[in-house]
Amino acid sequence: MPEERPATGSTGPASAPVTAPANSPASGTTAGDRPGAPRRAVRRQARGLRRMEEILDAAEEVIAEVGYPDLTTNAVAERAGMSPGSLYQFFRNKEEILDGLLDRFTDGRSAHWQARLTGDVVRMPAAELIDRVVDEIVAYKAARPAYWALLHGSATGDRLAEASERLHRDVARHIAGLLAVRAPHLGQERRLMVATMMLATVRAVLPLVAAEPGERAAELTAELKSLLTGYLTTSTAPDRPGTDRPPAGTGTPP
Repeated sequence: MPEERPATGSTGPASAPVTAPANSPASGTTAGDRPGAPRRAVRRQARGLRRMEEILDAAEEVIAEVGYPDLTTNAVAERAGMSPGSLYQFFRNKEEILDGLLDRFTDGRSAHWQARLTGDVVRMPAAELIDRVVDEIVAYKAARPAYWALLHGSATGDRLAEASERLHRDVARHIAGLLAVRAPHLGQERRLMVATMMLATVRAVLPLVAAEPGERAAELTAELKSLLTGYLTTSTAPDRPGTDRPPAGTGTPP
């Protein structure tokens, strides 16, 4: 029997069928009559989760090659090595696949940065912090090209533009959270403004980096780091508009 597909609008794993405990009257059997049955249910659910991840992996590859507008469920199914009918058990259309990718990217990016941007890292000098963050971004761009294809979603497609905006908000929120630790004297609106400007700068320059050969790409990356370092330093200064009075004994790292 094929795994159950998620309910409409859901990209979560299919739930295993609800069955009565093996030793309950409703089951008609005892645990000894059905050895290993609960384990089989767990395996079914695990298979469904793995299959969904394989479909999303395949979708990322297709998007990286042709873009989201030209993505089709048939192409994703072929790349995932399954029939379109099997794919529909998990995702009924490309919009549901997009929702699954957005959940993957927002949750994955959150875990990615939480693991790397600890308190000590966030408080390091601006040049060192920017150097680390930009290198992480460039590496992620290479590893997840579909993420950047969606981040630069075309405004001509409402669904794709909506997805792109969702990713923008998520990234800006993470940057603002970093600034809340690094420069606690900044007001919330100021943190979001600085985060938005830094994100816009990265989005504008990275396509240039990707289009150039190695040495030229390295030069552009160095310029990006310099630009962001200067902006981070001046935009978070305590005397800038939109800041609160720094708490006693604290200040913005140089």
